[in-house]
Amino acid sequence: MTNPLDQLVAAYDESNPYSFDNEIMLSWYAHRISLLIGVVPKLLELGIGHGIASSTLSKQADSHTIIEGSETIIDRFKKQFPECKSNIIHSYFEDYLPDNDTLFDVIIMGFVLEHVDDPHVILTKYKRYLSPKGKLFIAVPNADVLNRRLGFIMGILDDLKMLSPNDVALGHQRFYNIDSICQEIQRAGLLVTAKEGIYLKPFTSEQMRSLTLNRSVYHALCQVGIDYPDLCCGILIEACADRTT
Repeated sequence: MTNPLDQLVAAYDESNPYSFDNEIMLSWYAHRISLLIGVVPKLLELGIGHGIASSTLSKQADSHTIIEGSETIIDRFKKQFPECKSNIIHSYFEDYLPDNDTLFDVIIMGFVLEHVDDPHVILTKYKRYLSPKGKLFIAVPNADVLNRRLGFIMGILDDLKMLSPNDVALGHQRFYNIDSICQEIQRAGLLVTAKEGIYLKPFTSEQMRSLTLNRSVYHALCQVGIDYPDLCCGILIEACADRTT
């Protein structure tokens, strides 16, 4: 039987018109998490996606485990990053069970919740696998990103939460903004402890590329975007389990 996740792989290669944006966002959020956590004993990551973040995050733990539902994506990652020694488990997120009741110091859901059938199920399930002082990092696309707001005001976009053809090709099922992702997290019995933006992009991808900006400009847009999660392409949330519930 064909794995439906394998049918999405083509949207993750370099021919995707948004591959440059993806590279900026994924590199940045992995960099930010690395700075925030240092090196931890056990780190669990949901999904490989483009592989950029997983390659970086594999260096941030004594034991780095990745759950990935597509064998095709796993094979591609191993070819792209042969030096990565992470423990990659082929499983749907809903089916995975840690060995020997293992708890993790950090769990990362990087651009995952917009894909899954039921985000609440995923959040409540993996909350149980956090160590007592464990941290959960969640990154999602932002429906209210500045360039979409401009498109909406200009009449180019009818609805800020409308999925684009590229979103559909990537397997996205929903959009979040800063309020809705925080509500989703809190509804699962988690406490939001920090939130920041990922990449403050003022114009469309095509317009940004046409400017042929120096790489340092994109770094600056990511750095400035930390303080403006409501305007950035992505939202990064740090959370922990609410032990009072």
